[in-house]
Amino acid sequence: MANPASAAAAEPVPAAETPARRFWPQGWWRLVDIKIGIIPLPVYLILVALLAVLTSEGEIKADAPTMIAVLALGGFTCAEIGKRLPVLKNIGAGAIFATFIPSALVYYMLIPTPLVKAITDFTKFTNFLYLYIATIIVGSILGMDREVLIKGFLKIFVPLAAGSVAAACVGTLVGTLLGLGAYHTFFFIVVPIMAGGVGEGAIPLSIGYAAILGQGQGDVFAQVLPPVMLGSLTAIVLAGTLNAVGKRMPHLTGEGRLQPDRDNDVTAAKVEDAPVDAATVGAAALTAVTLYLLGVMMHHLTGLPAPVAMLFLAVLAKLASAVSPRLQAGGFVAYKFVQISMTYPLLFAIGVSMTPWDKLVAAFTLANLITIVSTVVTLMATGFLVGRRLGMYPIETAIVNACHSGQGGTGDVAILTAANRMALMPFAQIATRIGGALTVTGTLVVMRWVSGG
Repeated sequence: MANPASAAAAEPVPAAETPARRFWPQGWWRLVDIKIGIIPLPVYLILVALLAVLTSEGEIKADAPTMIAVLALGGFTCAEIGKRLPVLKNIGAGAIFATFIPSALVYYMLIPTPLVKAITDFTKFTNFLYLYIATIIVGSILGMDREVLIKGFLKIFVPLAAGSVAAACVGTLVGTLLGLGAYHTFFFIVVPIMAGGVGEGAIPLSIGYAAILGQGQGDVFAQVLPPVMLGSLTAIVLAGTLNAVGKRMPHLTGEGRLQPDRDNDVTAAKVEDAPVDAATVGAAALTAVTLYLLGVMMHHLTGLPAPVAMLFLAVLAKLASAVSPRLQAGGFVAYKFVQISMTYPLLFAIGVSMTPWDKLVAAFTLANLITIVSTVVTLMATGFLVGRRLGMYPIETAIVNACHSGQGGTGDVAILTAANRMALMPFAQIATRIGGALTVTGTLVVMRWVSGG
């Protein structure tokens, strides 16, 4: 007869208890570790439900906590869709989707109007695009080797200038052959692409054109805006394509480094060697904000765009060793945090508030499309060839040149995100801000001369 005690010990544990013990907490932790972008899956689902209820009740406000949730949810959702598409995921679909899907949703009124207004108000009033750019620029500059920084800034103007001239010639020729006319192609398609975006490119360009031609500024602006947007979209796609090419041909890329050099790596090693606490990261972020405010002050005194002034101040601080190695390491951590956590929410906000879908679609005529693509391809190809001739990484110089055809600071973010080369932001700002300003100024002089004004 079997021993009752041993029989009881041999009884299996009920099947229902084992999964229960396994699910909590280990099973739950596995769910928490599944992320949409940076958002844990349970948090993502809670946010979807909360924002749906708040929107239906008319309680969506343009305050920081609500907008952080809205932009993170929208940005990472759109980016995740793009990153999961075959082929397209390799050419920057995450950045493209995060920017242009919300633009289309707004145009077709698929995002509730109160939500659109809240996002637009928050984006414009907080101006957090410049906080993003300030942190990226300062962090990436502080993370560069001093010698490489000097050489890179001096060299980058050569492929940029050569690419601008070649793109202007090729784009105008292609547009003329397609029946658009040399005058219209050059002034209203090619130049707007390289003018530096909307705020510092298309707007001053349209004001100058209107004054010279005696037309309404609004009518002129409607003509120059579509090439700006479509040129930026083309640059995003091509930058993403170059990123894919770099993975197959690693000898053509420095993965964010502008030129080969044994000392030019960003200071990841320094961050690992020197412990960086939260206070140091906060101090580095505040240093970036301070440099931006100094740039704003210089803008009022000299007229130099604030991001460009901030860029020069950051370079000066780096070259003069005005920032300690510990603070430089903190700047690199702040740079990485902003890059990972803010990029797609920022692009989503830009798509909702600053990217008119109808203007983008208006540029999709075959002649315009061919002209715009040929202009951007020439700009980047020239940068690639000239950069290689100068001993720089050709993919990096081509991507910096691509930023010359981007939609201002927002285009720089999208292009570098698609290319996975955010460390190039300082050089991108040179291409966009300085290159754009020189393009606008020179073009207005030429138009006045051609018009006999």
